[in-house]
Amino acid sequence: MNENKNAFADGIKDGIPIAAGYFAVAFSLGIVAKKAGLNPFQGFLSSFLNHASAGEYAEFTVIMANAPYLEMAVVILITNIRYLLMSCALSQKFHADTSLLHRFFTGFGITDEIFGISIARPGMLNPYYNYGAMLVALPGWSAGTAIGIVAGNILPASVVSALSVALYGMFVAIITPASKQNKVVAGVVTASFAVSFIVSRIPLFDQMSASMKISLLTVVIAGLAAAFFPMQEEPDADDT
Repeated sequence: MNENKNAFADGIKDGIPIAAGYFAVAFSLGIVAKKAGLNPFQGFLSSFLNHASAGEYAEFTVIMANAPYLEMAVVILITNIRYLLMSCALSQKFHADTSLLHRFFTGFGITDEIFGISIARPGMLNPYYNYGAMLVALPGWSAGTAIGIVAGNILPASVVSALSVALYGMFVAIITPASKQNKVVAGVVTASFAVSFIVSRIPLFDQMSASMKISLLTVVIAGLAAAFFPMQEEPDADDT
C-alpha cells in the first residue's frame, strides 16, 4: 500500500510541469475549437477523451468541414496511431501480474510526455505512478481547451485570429529540432509542404475534404519515407 502511495505522489509531482505546458497548448486549441463551434463543455470533454494536439486539431478541422463521423474516426486514428506503439512499449514495464484493468486505464492516459516520464522511470512501473501524473496533467489539458473557448467568445475577433496562429507555431516548434538533427526528417517535412501545396492545386482532389487529404498524404509520405529510409537499429552494448 505504501508503495502505491509513494508511486502516486511521485506521479503527481512529475505531472505538475506537464500540466502547465498542456494548459498553454490546449488554450490555443480552444481558440480553434471555438471557431469549429464547440462550447466550453464540449471542448473540455473532447480534450478529456483525446489527449493529443495533432489529433484534436484534426478533429476540429473535420468538424469545421462538416465531414461524416467515419472520416473523423479515420483521421483521428491516423494522427494518434503512434500511441498504439507507445502502449506496446509501456506494457513491457509492468509486472506480469498487473491486471488488465490497470493496463486499460494506464493506456487511456498515455500521452507523449506521460509516456516519456513513465518509460524513463527505473525498474518496473507501478500503474499508480501513471494515475498520479494523469490526475494533474489531463485536467490541465482539458481545462486549457475549455478556457480557450471561453476566451475566444470574449476577446475581440482580431485577438482570436492572432491567437489561433499560436497552434501553428507549436507545430513548427515540434518539427524544427527534429529536422535539424536528422536530414531525412528535414527532407520529409519539406516534401510534405511541397506535396500538400501541389495537391491543393490539382482539381482531381477538389472533392476531397481537407482532413481526408491530410490523412492520405500522411499515410503515403510516411510509408514512402519508412520504405526508402528505414531507421537503423543501434547495436547492443554487448555487441561492441
